[in-house]
Amino acid sequence: MTEPLKEVRDGYVISLNLGTPPQTIQVYLDTGSDLTWVPCGNLSFDCLDCNDYRNNKFTTSFSPSRSSSSSRDSCSSTFCMDIHSSDNPFDPCTMSGCSLTTLVRSTCNRPCPSFAYTYGDGIVTGTLSRDILRVHASNPNSTREITGFCFGCVGATYREPIGIAGFGKGPLSLPSQLGFLQKGFSHCFLPFKYANNPNISSPLIVGDLAITSKDYLQFTPMLKSPMYPNFYYIGLEAITVGNTTPTQVPLNLRGFDSAGNGGMIIDSGTTYTHLPEPFYSQLVETLEAAITYPRATQVEERSGFSLCYHVPCQFNNILGADDLPPITFHFLKNASLTLPQGNSFYAMGAPSNSTVVKCLLFQSMDDEIDHHYGPAGVFGSFQQQNVEVVYDLDKERIGFQVADCAMAAVSS
Repeated sequence: MTEPLKEVRDGYVISLNLGTPPQTIQVYLDTGSDLTWVPCGNLSFDCLDCNDYRNNKFTTSFSPSRSSSSSRDSCSSTFCMDIHSSDNPFDPCTMSGCSLTTLVRSTCNRPCPSFAYTYGDGIVTGTLSRDILRVHASNPNSTREITGFCFGCVGATYREPIGIAGFGKGPLSLPSQLGFLQKGFSHCFLPFKYANNPNISSPLIVGDLAITSKDYLQFTPMLKSPMYPNFYYIGLEAITVGNTTPTQVPLNLRGFDSAGNGGMIIDSGTTYTHLPEPFYSQLVETLEAAITYPRATQVEERSGFSLCYHVPCQFNNILGADDLPPITFHFLKNASLTLPQGNSFYAMGAPSNSTVVKCLLFQSMDDEIDHHYGPAGVFGSFQQQNVEVVYDLDKERIGFQVADCAMAAVSS
């Protein structure tokens, strides 16, 4: 399976061709969740607290009544069991006090009840549907039909304006339903400067082609979390700023404690890399000591990012070289990734008077997520730009290699 990925303002979208005749819906690629869902409804799709997206051209809805092959999933299906077996307190079954044993019986032919599915700061509600999904084979001109593909038909959301293609390891995920979890997938994310550019996309490759002949990559083991088995975990050992001594990370970024907390997830659905305190503040201090440019404190206050600088910008060329120190991530088993220029400090606006303000696009886990339980850190999609990333599920490892993703897209 080979599908084009397009860069939007805070993530990467893939087009899903669902139904008969096919309806094309653009959704985020998310390796940090399982459920694939689309905005759905014959009348309207309601998104609360999504004002920024009011005019977004991606928010098209799937209409089940216009698809002759559409059906509701039944309450005896394994997917229905899966979506209602979470510990989500907002789940309609949980709220009504309905136990799984009474709800799910193999003889039950009623439709699967509505579900609620939560994300870091959002929630979606809808019903499980089945329909035909059409995907491109390795040859872009040939397509393959997946009958009975199960996805969420979502009519209302909070802070989730665009649908999602779930690429996690759970049974509901897209690669799992297509039988690719024994193989793997790869992507090469375009830089932010290509956001909303209709003329260029980079391939998401799923299956054998994604993992064969990839020995030139640096691989780190995929860790297995007893708490969240459907996430892709890796272990971080150290971070190097420029030519300084590597900063050793806390143990909770290398692996799990006895309760299953810790580890770092690699997640295309989270934009920026998150690191736990006090390690995040130590990294910020190391960068402060290494950078001599004047601080842009007003931009820091306005943006919420920790480090912003006025950086010289010769001839107002935003893509020119700067003296900001490179940042290298050292993962388990000697896999190192030096972030490409632009993946750590990013220009926050147009140059003016031959200077431009650049901010460190990392965040503290404390900003959004309680770091005492669950993953200790997140390796986000912004830091994966211009990097070929391979999820080798056969050998349970994740590989990295810096690449010019736009050039690779053009050549392919």
